[in-house]
Amino acid sequence: MADFGTVLIILLYCFVLIAIGVIASRKINTTADYIVAGRSLGFWVFTILMIASICSGMTLVGVSGFGYASGWPGIWEQIAVPLAAAFCITIFGVKLHRVGRENGYMTLEDYFAHRYESIRDVRGFSALAGITVSLIYLVGQYTAISIVLVWLFGIEHWQALIIAGIIITAYTVIGGLYAVSWTTLVQGGLLIAGVIGIAPLLIAKAGGLTHINEVLAGIDPNLIQPWYPSPVYADYAFATPEFLFSFGLLMTIGLACAPHVINNVLAARETKYFKWAPLIAFVVYLIVMILVKLSGLAVRVLVEEGSIVLPDVINSQDFAFMYGVGYAAPNVFIWGIFTVIVLAAVMSTTDRLMLTIGTMFSWDIYKNILHPHASDKEVLLVSRIAVFAAAGISLILAINPPEMLAWLIWMGIGVMLSTFAVPILAGLYWRGATTKGALAAMAIGLISSGIAGYYHQYITPLPVHFSLYSVTAALLAMILVSWRTEKNNPEVLDTTMTGWYIFRKR
Repeated sequence: MADFGTVLIILLYCFVLIAIGVIASRKINTTADYIVAGRSLGFWVFTILMIASICSGMTLVGVSGFGYASGWPGIWEQIAVPLAAAFCITIFGVKLHRVGRENGYMTLEDYFAHRYESIRDVRGFSALAGITVSLIYLVGQYTAISIVLVWLFGIEHWQALIIAGIIITAYTVIGGLYAVSWTTLVQGGLLIAGVIGIAPLLIAKAGGLTHINEVLAGIDPNLIQPWYPSPVYADYAFATPEFLFSFGLLMTIGLACAPHVINNVLAARETKYFKWAPLIAFVVYLIVMILVKLSGLAVRVLVEEGSIVLPDVINSQDFAFMYGVGYAAPNVFIWGIFTVIVLAAVMSTTDRLMLTIGTMFSWDIYKNILHPHASDKEVLLVSRIAVFAAAGISLILAINPPEMLAWLIWMGIGVMLSTFAVPILAGLYWRGATTKGALAAMAIGLISSGIAGYYHQYITPLPVHFSLYSVTAALLAMILVSWRTEKNNPEVLDTTMTGWYIFRKR
């Protein structure tokens, strides 16, 4: 449980976040200021925002918990997740940033409405789907924050959820994307420096990599292999070659097309950022992810040797990194600093998700469908109310967390992949993709992901991640329906830079 000094450090951190929100609010004069920060994000703010939007509670809580439970076979996650940032910036971002600036896009749904010539249908369905999948993902983030606060203060899960909801909602509502991006710069910097500082200490405390591998091999020789053999022989041994194939697609493309991630590309100030941002985002996040995974392995060894005792709860492995930090920190002050770093990691995606939900409801549904003549002031008010509502709904849904946080986060990413990957990729690169094809792909992807996910969870476990089935169904729907329906206007396709290229001069 946190001591008085740690509490003061955390309170100071929360005060700084809210102060940033108040300062950022002074820059908000229009809807564009609130939603895309006036398209003014500089290189490092944009790059760290991309990393932190993907980072989430999965990085410190989920990744370390996955490493603790499944060992080395899960290491492939550490390549796929950083690759998602590079994929989004390169494959999606280059075109969307240029077309978005020329046409005044605020959200991905603006692009869908333009490219597919559907102001109401495609925009409305994609916004509703985006709100749905973002809420699912947001539940995982609040669960991660609760795990951290329970660890720190020894409070009840529901109390931790309320505290987290109040703090994050406050600065997000006040400052919009300006607040989210500036706080994310602080949170991202803390996360990167903190993990690089503490993970090597934790690995050394566990006896180094050679000793870690020896202990893991004594538990199960497959814990130190690149993957588990098929068929699955234990709950933790699901990372088989076929699962890892689907897992790579899930993490790389699914995270890249998540609404709270892809919308960031519309806020960058300059197109030239897209040259180096993919590489820097990939390398920085790769280092962080690998160190966190190794920390999970180290904690497993420390638990096996009796040096650490995890709490007796259903999702005990999700506490691995926090308990490891407490064990490895050289003194109380350093421990207090790292508690803030853990909080920064799990808060950095939550605020962006909440803002995305508020934006999709206020801009895409309220402004562009229900009340086209609504003023900027009215849209901002509706967005802030929607952020409050998103916080309330997700907090209620997070009351009963799953056995392993990673599963909940993977489910959210799977629904995102199934719903958005095909319409985005086809829209950007295939001139034959049609309006009805996009609607069919979104609808079938969303529905089939729910069916496949339910089947996997409650009937029979599938050999691959359920999203592989649903995204395949979405792809078939896009192709078959587009071949049979009216093509979009060639002028619109030219304006939206649709074709088999990433960048082309006008």
